[in-house]
Amino acid sequence: MATLVKTPSGTWKAVIRKTGFPTTSKTFRTKRDAEDWSRRTEDEMVRGVYIQRAPAERMTVADALKRYLAEVSPTKRPASAACDLRHAKPLIKGLGKYSLAALSPEIIAKYRDERLAGLDRKDAKGNPDPKPRSPNTVRLDLALLGHMFNTAIREWGIGLPANPVQNIRRPAPPPGRERRLSQAEEERLLTEVDSHSNPMLGWIVRLALETGMRSAEITTLRRNQIDLKRRIVRLLETKNTVPRTVPLSSTATAILQESLDNPIRPIDTDLVFFGEPGRDGQRRPYNFNKPWLKAKESAGLKELHFHDLRHEAVSRLVEGGLSDQQVAAISGHKSMQMLKRYTHLRAEDLVDELDFIESRRNIQRSKK
Repeated sequence: MATLVKTPSGTWKAVIRKTGFPTTSKTFRTKRDAEDWSRRTEDEMVRGVYIQRAPAERMTVADALKRYLAEVSPTKRPASAACDLRHAKPLIKGLGKYSLAALSPEIIAKYRDERLAGLDRKDAKGNPDPKPRSPNTVRLDLALLGHMFNTAIREWGIGLPANPVQNIRRPAPPPGRERRLSQAEEERLLTEVDSHSNPMLGWIVRLALETGMRSAEITTLRRNQIDLKRRIVRLLETKNTVPRTVPLSSTATAILQESLDNPIRPIDTDLVFFGEPGRDGQRRPYNFNKPWLKAKESAGLKELHFHDLRHEAVSRLVEGGLSDQQVAAISGHKSMQMLKRYTHLRAEDLVDELDFIESRRNIQRSKK
């Protein structure tokens, strides 16, 4: 049975001591509320569905996210940890004052809708400046919040009946881009990057088109990862954390040979594409973002993303006749569904294939 005690302030404190369960207590304004809570809690203990809610009522969303950033994010890749920090800021600002127990699906849904509408945006003077926000941005906010709740429930011992993020609709992920390079566009782009004072820009862009590697995979390449004799590159750190080996075309092999033979290569780094030393004296990968933006704008391709070069390379592999499994082995896609998002065949390139199928069908009909 619960013990009810009237406090000096006039409130009622209910204390439950039951074998096999930690001592539980809670303070209420009226005696009836204390009795109702005691009866309900004891019933949950008997039925084996009791959840200790006190930690969830004490811990705020802001505190939980800060703990997540301190304990969980450092176990992720640096880019993912930085992404966590970026998406935690609006969550703390919008939902940080709520306790984990008080945060309901309705409150999270309201946060989602206001973020999508851009109601939390401010102009330079701090005045409201609502502009629609990318659905993918809000989707990543909710993904972080949802994983934080799962971690709190499974690992931190926070008593919650369910993860509230699981009960709301999340913005759909964006469709895969269908940007392909025409021959004229590619020629203009390569002319611009080749004319840059640093030849590494041209080598990086050409490698992306030849191999389908991501920008970070190219810029972090080290000499011991490259085997020109066997014409392969070993990627140890990839986006999906699975190492892979990328075969090199003759063109890609020549590009890497030229990169390795760079006459201005310093002796203090084994990076293939190296930058200037930082304040700490360490060399980091070549940051080509600024010259890339300038080059593509000069080529009249301002809307082109560097990642579109990966799309183009993967699509060319499919058009060249490689199977989905072979292309996935090169590109590193884990599922055929993801590979399909990155592969966009030109309709005009399929015309000859359709003509061949039709002619073969006509021949078969004439034989009957």
